[in-house]
Amino acid sequence: MKEITVREFFNARKKDLALSLITELETLNKKITSPYVNRPGLALSGYLEVFSAGRIQIFGETEVRYLQTLRDDVLFSRIKDLFMMDVPCIIISKGLSLPPVIEHLANDMQVAILSSRLSTVHLVQHLIRYLQDVFALEKTIHATLVDVFGLGILLTGKSGIGKSECALDLVHRGHSLVGDDLITLKFIDDHLIGRSGREFGHFMEIRGVGFVNVEKMFGIERVRRSKTIDLQIELMPWQENLDYERIGLSNTYAEHMGVKIPIIYLPVSPGKSVSVIVEVAAMNMILKNVGYDAAEDFNRRVQEEIRKKSMLKKSVEIQPGTNDNPIDKG
Repeated sequence: MKEITVREFFNARKKDLALSLITELETLNKKITSPYVNRPGLALSGYLEVFSAGRIQIFGETEVRYLQTLRDDVLFSRIKDLFMMDVPCIIISKGLSLPPVIEHLANDMQVAILSSRLSTVHLVQHLIRYLQDVFALEKTIHATLVDVFGLGILLTGKSGIGKSECALDLVHRGHSLVGDDLITLKFIDDHLIGRSGREFGHFMEIRGVGFVNVEKMFGIERVRRSKTIDLQIELMPWQENLDYERIGLSNTYAEHMGVKIPIIYLPVSPGKSVSVIVEVAAMNMILKNVGYDAAEDFNRRVQEEIRKKSMLKKSVEIQPGTNDNPIDKG
């Protein structure tokens, strides 16, 4: 099971969440083990039967005002019981202040108290997005990820097949690079999100040239940090005896962490403009998403043409004066 320390969380989100540490530094050593947050209203009233202990606890204006109404002995007892549930940390929204006894007790029991200037709603929203990303299922694969016409396209295939060269051509044609060679896939909100498996920039290795920095060469508008994956294109060497999809009526899917995405097996041969085909595949998928399927349209027109020719043939066969007319035979 994934986990992060409160210290790692604090250092990573201190600026974005406008966080400051109220307690001592030693209180940052506990671990966060849940991607969810909790507002401990019932727990502060003394009911701890179904308390979610492994979550970050959020104290908003309601919780703070309630604590200020308690007698000192009751307040001490309620907070001590809460801290004994091994909560990782507490975050107070709106920069509100807690009674001093809570800070002293938190230092004694090694529970970090953080303060945020954000409103409770915004704080919770930011926390949920961050924690979902941290605790999401993930895996890293050998692939290249590009943004083509707004679609996230995952280019896969054996090493040396031309994934990087295809991506570079797409960037040169105005599209964007998410990552090359190593792509980390994450399952977030029922979607497959891809990002570069390396954290030090948008570099590409072009055989014969070496490494190039796409962001520096083409500009910040030609790179993306992450992208939802909509389509996978598997680049493979051309083989004469292999039965490739010709019409497109059958749909094939690849599965990553339980998520199925459409996959196209694209044969690669010398002289073929792979980047143009990737663009066409992206546009074709966009059309499918709005309800138009070229393969079904083509098949419908072929069937209609066959039907018309069949009716015309029958009409010619029963014309008066021909030997096949049953009236003339009489």
